[in-house]
Amino acid sequence: MNSEYTIVLSDGELLSRVCGTNDSNLKLIEKHIGTPVFTRGNEISIEEEDPRIQQEFKFIIDRIIDEISESGESSSDLIHSILNTGFVDGNTDLSFNAGKYAVSIPGSTRKVYPKTKNQLNLIKAFRKNNLVFAEGPAGSGKTFLAVAEALSLVLSKKVNSIVLTRPIVEAGESLGFLPGDLEDKINPYLRPLYDSMNACLPREIVHKLTENGIIEVAPLAYMRGRTLNNCAVILDEAQNTTCEQMKMFLTRMGENSKVFITGDVTQIDLPKRQKSGLVHAMHILSEIPEISMVHLEAGDVVRSALVKKIVQAYSNEVNDE
Repeated sequence: MNSEYTIVLSDGELLSRVCGTNDSNLKLIEKHIGTPVFTRGNEISIEEEDPRIQQEFKFIIDRIIDEISESGESSSDLIHSILNTGFVDGNTDLSFNAGKYAVSIPGSTRKVYPKTKNQLNLIKAFRKNNLVFAEGPAGSGKTFLAVAEALSLVLSKKVNSIVLTRPIVEAGESLGFLPGDLEDKINPYLRPLYDSMNACLPREIVHKLTENGIIEVAPLAYMRGRTLNNCAVILDEAQNTTCEQMKMFLTRMGENSKVFITGDVTQIDLPKRQKSGLVHAMHILSEIPEISMVHLEAGDVVRSALVKKIVQAYSNEVNDE
């Protein structure tokens, strides 16, 4: 019986990038799956009969190729993040196929994979409950994953539209002095959300969805009185909502809607004596089983290795005080 399991890549150059400098990536993969990896031409193989290990090997290689197509490189940090979120879910050995929780977006050339265990838990929460709070530091992927999931929902026709909103703390919710119509006024504040969408889809598709009203932008102050049915709603920078604003927003939720609330409690811009609506809501709603709350940490920062170190340094300073 032939125990060799082989994956054929498009060309030798891609294989070289998968293997890394001096086969550094292969060494990490071999250590992780516990079996030698060898290459020839544009093929990469293992000698292994266990179908679970074969499946994990394929998942790892597919993930690396997906990430290379996005960033053009395969660093050791990338490989470690892939290996750390591969097939392990808590304490259940190899029972979790991380590919199952990759976000597939119709019209996109790639899937969006969780890069840490907390990111994985966040995607699971998006699919389990209709109301999800994601709290964590800058660069931890909370907003990007919420945008990816929302795009997947609307483009697979599970909901009809996406509504993007955030509190406009800097302008005191008064946008009249800015030039242009409402969309022109609010767009600068929602730029991070558009950046995330453009990372998931070609820019022209995002533009078309916005022109057709499938993607709607609205400042939080304009949400009062609305009922949001059959849509995916993202409230970003939720740490800057007041308690009253958060209550108003949460009670806008209608039938067949998914609501994703993201924020970072270490970056609250409200007046010092004003309590954050995000902090308050996550406290008083924590016992409701239909609501998911996911906390991301400095270790979940994937924006860059340096950003992770910066976030960790600030976190350490707070803990030392």
